Order: sequence, then C-alpha cells, then structure tokens
Amino acid sequence: MSRIGKQPVSLPGGVEASFSSGALTVKGPKGELTQGVDSAISVEVDGEKKEVRFSRNTDMPTHRALHGLYRALCQNMVVGVTQGYSRRLEVHGVGYQSVLQGDKLSLSLGFSNNIVLPVPKGLTVNCPNNTTIDVTGIDKQLVGQFAARIRGSRPSEPYKGKGVRYAGEQIRRKAGKSMAGGG
Repeated sequence: MSRIGKQPVSLPGGVEASFSSGALTVKGPKGELTQGVDSAISVEVDGEKKEVRFSRNTDMPTHRALHGLYRALCQNMVVGVTQGYSRRLEVHGVGYQSVLQGDKLSLSLGFSNNIVLPVPKGLTVNCPNNTTIDVTGIDKQLVGQFAARIRGSRPSEPYKGKGVRYAGEQIRRKAGKSMAGGG
C-alpha cells in the first residue's frame, strides 16, 4: 500500500465531500472544488467519521502512483476550501513595477512593452505597492501556476538580481567580469 494513499483525509467542520460518476467534490466555507478521479482508484466518503478514504484495485505501478496522488489532491482541496492558498512575489529592479488594472496585471519589467496578464477566474490578485504582488485562491494548482507565470515573465538574473522572484527566495549572485589585466 502507498504510505500516503492509505491515510484517510479528515474533513474539518463545515466541509462536505461527495463522490459521484468519477468526480470528487469538496465544499467548504471558501468555495467548492471538483477533481476527476481515475477509474482504477476507489473513493469512499464516510459521513459519520468525517473522512475520505482511497483504495486501488491492482498493484500496477501507475495505479500505485495514482493512489497517493489522488489522496494528496483531496487533501489540497480540503485545505483550499478551509484556509486557501497564497503566494507573494517581489519585483526588483530600477523602474520595474506591477499595476493591477481591473482583471489584468500589468508588469513593467524593462522590455519595450508592458506585459499584461489576465487574472484567471477563481484567483484574487492584489498589489499592495508597486513592487509586491499577492496571488490568493482556493485551488493550489491554479495559484502556483499563475505565480510561476508571473515569475517566468522575467526571472531574477544572477548578476544584479533584477527581475521577479518569490518572497523569501534567495538568488545566487555571481561576480561580473573584471577588467582584463596584463598586456
């Protein structure tokens, strides 16, 4: 058995889970998430114990991998509908800034044109100042993907440290070229 897959997912108060026609749905105070489940994985929702259990029919390597995967996805859904997820990004560089214009994020990162990214549905983006971007939502995958897309617009470079980075991310700095001596 998978060590992660055999552990039940406990449902805190105010969270409901249901499984029907190959889709697992989790409802909570912050919203509702749905995840499709492979037919090789069996899902049991126990309303009395307030937990969700996963089991697999065969011992094939792909089914063993899916067993732990769906349990972890369910746990992420439960955390998402109760607490939510957030990522903070920082913009470093002279003249680099971020501005939220309605449902679009405009990034000025030293290119000739601004980079305009539409904010996906289900996410909330906030710019408390010109150099900080907060991405929040209930779907862990969507929050992480959009934060990675923002960071990928201009990743921090190792010489001056200019670019977009996650809050607390350490950039490995390199020394620049020195003047050639000797003759």
